[in-house]
Amino acid sequence: MEIRQERADDYNTVFQVVTEAFSHAEHSDGNEQELVTLLRDTPSFIPELSLVAEEDGKIVGHILFTKITIGETIELALAPLSVLPTYQRRGIGLALICEGHRIARQLGYNYSIVLGSPSYYPIAGYLPASLYGIEAPFEVQDEYYMAFKLQDDVPQVKGMVKYDSAFGID
Repeated sequence: MEIRQERADDYNTVFQVVTEAFSHAEHSDGNEQELVTLLRDTPSFIPELSLVAEEDGKIVGHILFTKITIGETIELALAPLSVLPTYQRRGIGLALICEGHRIARQLGYNYSIVLGSPSYYPIAGYLPASLYGIEAPFEVQDEYYMAFKLQDDVPQVKGMVKYDSAFGID
């Protein structure tokens, strides 16, 4: 498996991967693929943090981290993580997360937040965001809104997350 930065000629394939990955997801609003498309055209988009996983030359997974603010600090949101259903449960998603975290550290980010499965994301080290003083801008159960500290020696952030308007969250 190879993980690399997404290229413009990957966009149609990534659209299909995200669509298929969320087609039977327990928690999905059905527009994750459109969100990826919208986010690429925003100031929150970070090309180095839009990654694909390939097996035998086929794109089987995608992850996107975009800029958010927490209080006055610019950090990251992981959204979405997508792996084709027939390739799930093989460590591809975790590999995408780990590579994204590695690149995010190099770029100087300190935290990543995610709204996701409390049985999956803690495997990658995510903990309830409230433990870091990070608040969601919407009602959500604590265990579904998580954060990951990317750097060891960073000041604690506190405050409410503000997403790019492409997320449709006011």
